[in-house]
Amino acid sequence: MNIHYYLGWFNNFFPENLVRILQQDITDRKSLVMISSNPILYEDDGATERSWLDQAGIIFDEYHLINFRIHKEEAQTLIRNASVIFLLGGSILKQKDFLMEYELSDLIRKSKAVVMGASAGAINMSAKWLCSKNFGDEVSSVYDGIGLDDFSVLSHFDLENNIALVQSELSPLSEEMNIYASNKDCAVRTKGDKVDIFGNVYLISHSKIQKLNETF
Repeated sequence: MNIHYYLGWFNNFFPENLVRILQQDITDRKSLVMISSNPILYEDDGATERSWLDQAGIIFDEYHLINFRIHKEEAQTLIRNASVIFLLGGSILKQKDFLMEYELSDLIRKSKAVVMGASAGAINMSAKWLCSKNFGDEVSSVYDGIGLDDFSVLSHFDLENNIALVQSELSPLSEEMNIYASNKDCAVRTKGDKVDIFGNVYLISHSKIQKLNETF
């Protein structure tokens, strides 16, 4: 059963109850494969996200970072053999373009690995997502994501102080699919058809917004 984590951003480390679920879900710890969101940069990329897992006691035999330093064919092989795939935070559009150029999206969809994404990575995991100048993006458009689950994600955005803006911007897309919106220290986890919530996560559906109860 496929397991996906759509994470916000964690200023410190994963809280204990999230660590507990991650430890249960991530039983195969042979290979962690991280996908850059700024693949032309090489220094310290993924260090923060890896530190979250290290602090949680989730240690892997091998660590790999996919960026332009890795050849396309090697990157695809790493994805096929990954225990956990982690899409890093940063630039949503740069990561989207990199996923397309290296033809990784279909391999990620077919993978049996636990797939995680933080901030930009979580957004790119979703079925569709809104790129908006009002959210600080360069352009305003709706893009297709990897499509691991049939919903959209707005992750790591100051939602609490921008509820009206978020609801207005995302209203058209929310008529097509559910949108999970969150800020920091939050997670949406899917295991098969089941959706679990950690932290302050809001559901926008058919132009209406509601705060969801935590489930773990």
